[in-house]
Amino acid sequence: MRSAPANDMSHLFEELDYCPTPIGALSLRRRRDLRLGVDVWEIILGQEFLMTSHFTASEVALGKLGVEACAGDALDVVVGGLGLGYTAEAVLAETGVANLIVVEYLAPVIEWHESGILPLGTLLADDRRCRLIEGDFFSMAGDDGFDPDLPGRRFDAILADIDHAPDHLLDPRSDSFYQVEGLRALGRHLKPGGIFGLWSNEVSDVRFLERLRGAFAEAWAEPVTFDNPLTGKPFTQTVYLARAEAE
Repeated sequence: MRSAPANDMSHLFEELDYCPTPIGALSLRRRRDLRLGVDVWEIILGQEFLMTSHFTASEVALGKLGVEACAGDALDVVVGGLGLGYTAEAVLAETGVANLIVVEYLAPVIEWHESGILPLGTLLADDRRCRLIEGDFFSMAGDDGFDPDLPGRRFDAILADIDHAPDHLLDPRSDSFYQVEGLRALGRHLKPGGIFGLWSNEVSDVRFLERLRGAFAEAWAEPVTFDNPLTGKPFTQTVYLARAEAE
């Protein structure tokens, strides 16, 4: 890994890390937005922008809304997709959360959090409630689950922020996950009444809601609208939520 300290702001643009991965070249960049007077971190995979610190409202909303929809306390939560860490941070900020597993396919992303070169520093890596696990979220959803130490473990909430949208995928191999059977397979890893949450870069899609309702007892969409600092106009993304059947 090539990296530089995240607090070194002497350059207008800096590539903090670059490495090949099985699904494309991965780059972590920090640049200075002179118009807004802020530093921006960006994760790029191939030609795709995975995440930017310019826009975090919907990632935060996924963690907050997903946990708030759960019943009880001492909650066990999974987040699929680590990125810059804002969804996981929002989960840990909720007082009822006892344990969090974050599943990340790309090992360098985990290393960024462990080394502290991101805006959140080592906040996630240092939290004793949080485990950062390298793995394929989609394969784990259809197999023995998300805890390598306890196959078949069930969770109060499973929240995913990996693809751009249910029909806009980073890797076409994940397509089956977003179909009814794939969603039902994930539902096996939820406790009765547990919550599945999904981030989408697009406005809510009635077709995907129908798929969710075919796999879960209840499903709904939460629009998240925020001011886009680049365009000066409102922009809407979506958090999908679904509840497993209660025993």
